[in-house]
Amino acid sequence: MVLPHSPRRVVITGVGMVTPLGTGSYAPWEAILRGESGVGPITRFDASRLKTRFAGEVDGFQASDYMDRGDERKMDLFIQYGL
Repeated sequence: MVLPHSPRRVVITGVGMVTPLGTGSYAPWEAILRGESGVGPITRFDASRLKTRFAGEVDGFQASDYMDRGDERKMDLFIQYGL
């Protein structure tokens, strides 16, 4: 994509998302078209002491699909999502 009057060029090497509706580009889009919600009860920690007990959690994400085990072990989950 080249913006008008811009000396910089941008190359898009891939498209994908990590969302509560799925991972990649196809699964989240299909879930949106079906009208699904990615919001549900919090399961990753005990939320019983919080006022809100629902959130949009990412399920089914496997970091090993995108990086080797050594890199996976060095990174927090939010960094894995970003990569």
